[in-house]
Amino acid sequence: MKNILFIFLLFAHSVFAQNTTNWPTKPVRIIVPYAAAGGSDTLARIIAEQLSKKFNQTFIVENKPGAGGTIGSDFAAKSPPDGYTLVISGVGSHVIAPFQYPNKYDPVKDFTHIAYLGGPPLALVVNPSLPINDLKSFVSYAKAQPNGMVYGSPGIGTHGNIIGQYFSEMNNLSLVHVGYKGGGSVVNDIAGGQLPAGIMTLTSAKPLVLANKLRLIAVTSSKRLANFPNTPTFEELGYSKFTSTTWFSVSAPAGVPTPIVEKLNLAINQSMQTPAAKEKLEFDDLEFIPMSSKEFNKYVQTEISTWGPIALKVLPK
Repeated sequence: MKNILFIFLLFAHSVFAQNTTNWPTKPVRIIVPYAAAGGSDTLARIIAEQLSKKFNQTFIVENKPGAGGTIGSDFAAKSPPDGYTLVISGVGSHVIAPFQYPNKYDPVKDFTHIAYLGGPPLALVVNPSLPINDLKSFVSYAKAQPNGMVYGSPGIGTHGNIIGQYFSEMNNLSLVHVGYKGGGSVVNDIAGGQLPAGIMTLTSAKPLVLANKLRLIAVTSSKRLANFPNTPTFEELGYSKFTSTTWFSVSAPAGVPTPIVEKLNLAINQSMQTPAAKEKLEFDDLEFIPMSSKEFNKYVQTEISTWGPIALKVLPK
C-alpha cells in the first residue's frame, strides 16, 4: 500500500513539474478590470504583445470594468490558480477599492502578485470653456458653485476618486463625485461639456489635452513631465501628499505555482524594457521600475499602509 502511495505521489509530482515547466500550453487571458483606452489597458496590451512573442502562445486581453476595478479583479480571484488567468492589478483595485468594498476580496490573501508595471501620474483636467487656468482658479470656481462642483473619475474607489475627495476636504470644497467605468468615458464627457472636470490617469486624458479639448491643470508626478513642461505638479503647488502614480501590475489568483510566477516575473520585466515597450511608455508618460515578485509584494503592503487610511477617511461609508 505504501509503495502504491509513493508511486502515486511521485507521478503527481512529475505531472505538476511538467505542467509548470511547459507552461503555457494554451492561450492565457489577461483581465483588465477597467474600460479600454486607459492606462491599465495600455499596459495590458504592451505586455500581451510581448509575452505572446516570448512564449509563442496567445495572451488575450479581456476588459471587465466596473466598481472601481473590483468586478474584474473578483472574477480573476475566483479563477483557477493555474497561470492561465492573469489580472491587471494596481493601486485602484488592490489598494484603495478593497476599503470601499471590504467583502469582495482580500487584496493580499486572494492573489498571487507577480510583477510591477508602473504607471502614469494622475491629471486634473477641465473643460477649456471654463474660466479655470490653474489650481488656484479651480478652487475659486468650485467654491463659487452654489450646489457644489461635479467632477468625474474612472470609478468609485479609484485613485482619481481618492485624490478628488482628499483635495476637496483639504480646501473645504464641495466636490461632487461621479464614478464612471473607465477614464475614457470621463474625458469624453468633459470634452463634450457634460462634465466640468475630472481626475484620471494622464494616459486617458492626454489625447484630448493635445487636441485642446481638455485643459490640463496639474499632475501628480514628482517632477514636471517632459511632454508637458508648462504643467505644474501638485507637489510644487503645495500638495506633496498627492505625489504618486496610478501604478498597475500583473497578478493572478492565489496559489499559482512559484515556477510560473518566476517565469512570468522575468518575462514581464524583460518585456517592459524592450525598445518598443520603452517607446510606448515614454509616449504615455508611464514610469516602469523592475521588481522581483518578492519586492513587489512588499511594495503592495507599503501602498496599502499609505493609502488605506486616506481611503477610509474620505470615501463614503
